[in-house]
Amino acid sequence: MFYGEYSHGIDTKGRLILPARMREVAKENGIEKFFVTRGLDKCIFMFAEQEWHLQENKFKSLSFTKQQARHFNRLFFSGAGEVMPDRQGRFIIPDYLKEFAGIRKDAVVIGVSNRIEVWDTKTWQEFFQKQSADFEQTAEGMLDLS
Repeated sequence: MFYGEYSHGIDTKGRLILPARMREVAKENGIEKFFVTRGLDKCIFMFAEQEWHLQENKFKSLSFTKQQARHFNRLFFSGAGEVMPDRQGRFIIPDYLKEFAGIRKDAVVIGVSNRIEVWDTKTWQEFFQKQSADFEQTAEGMLDLS
C-alpha cells in the first residue's frame, strides 16, 4: 500500500509532511489517523489505524509470561501515539520518538507496504549503504521466487 522513499525536513513547529503519494493512498483508502511508535533499527514505525489494530492483536496474543514478549510490548506500546495529518499532510511526531530515532532536522519517509517508516536522514543513508550491498544475498537466503 505504501511505497517509495522521500526526503523531508522537520519545520520550525516540529511538523513533518506525509509525502503527497502517501497522502493520496491514505485518501483512496479512507485513512485519516495513523499510529506512530518505536520501530526497529532506530526508525519510527507509522501504521494506518486499521493496520495498527491488526498488529496490536498479533502482539497482544504473545504470552506475557515470556520475558521477551513483555519487553517488546512495553517498548512498542508505551511509545505509541496517534497522529492525524492536517490538510497539507503535516503532523507532529512526539519528541520522545524523534529522540529515539535521532531525528533533528531532516528525515526520510519510506513506504514498507503495510507501514511507513520515518528515519533520520544520516541513519537511513548508513543503513541503506550497508544493506543494499547485501541485497542479493539477503534475497537469496529469504526468498524462492521460482
